[in-house]
Amino acid sequence: QVRVVESGGGLVQPGGSLRLSCAASGSIFSINAMGWYRQAPGKERELVALVTSGGSTNYADSVQGRFTISRDNVKNMVTLQMNSLKPEDTAVYYCNANLAPRVGWPSYNYWGQGTQVTVSS
Repeated sequence: QVRVVESGGGLVQPGGSLRLSCAASGSIFSINAMGWYRQAPGKERELVALVTSGGSTNYADSVQGRFTISRDNVKNMVTLQMNSLKPEDTAVYYCNANLAPRVGWPSYNYWGQGTQVTVSS
């Protein structure tokens, strides 16, 4: 069984910073990529940032230069440092881990429960 657990989030003023953390645990053979997605009310879930096992990163255009994703391959953790936050960053943020739970098994997507980020004065 695999668990993906997020922490962080909350309320911050525009221009402020927040840090989200996520840890994957349980039956894990290998992790291909970990990342963050977000979903605002009335909108579809969208990619925010992801990092592969090799360290390659990909960011949404809207967060490029403001958000930084980093990964600890030993601890199976990923963090998202969010700076210069804007009201339009308000959303529920979900951690995703694309991983193979056992040797020889295909990879699956596992999701955390989500954490609310609200940017408002």
